[in-house]
Amino acid sequence: MKPLVSIIMGSTSDWPIMKKAALFFEEMEIPFEVNALSAHRTPEEVETFAKNADKNGIKVIIAGAGMAAHLPGVVAAMTPIPVIGVPIKASLDGLDSLLAIVQMPPGIPVATVAINGALNAGILCAQMIATGDSSIFTKTIEYKENLKKKIVKANQDLQQEKFKFRTN
Repeated sequence: MKPLVSIIMGSTSDWPIMKKAALFFEEMEIPFEVNALSAHRTPEEVETFAKNADKNGIKVIIAGAGMAAHLPGVVAAMTPIPVIGVPIKASLDGLDSLLAIVQMPPGIPVATVAINGALNAGILCAQMIATGDSSIFTKTIEYKENLKKKIVKANQDLQQEKFKFRTN
């Protein structure tokens, strides 16, 4: 089994957040790999990874980083593969990470999700891959239908809560 997605993060301390994307890929049955790579501490490894991602069959890269958060942009500068950045809340409520990832110069795009939004990064990644894979396309539709069913059920449960002055 060869990975279609690469989940990378600047530090293993980011794993509790980034694991949400991994769990989503498990549910969707999308092969993925996971690595800790630091734009600042292991720049040579980051360069090797980025320059070989397409040769290794990777279709989308999800890069999580906190604080200076250069990893997604550095990777995007060295690969034609789409990169989705996940700002990690490490300091300044994650705003430093968000701004570092989203403010890329023209020609080096990084799709960026919410602070700690690894699940949405996984869903966006699946939707990107689904444009060329009908099986994954169907799974993304089913996933979103299940989200709808969950909220309908939650609302039904909410209606069972009784209050003296509740009007609905």
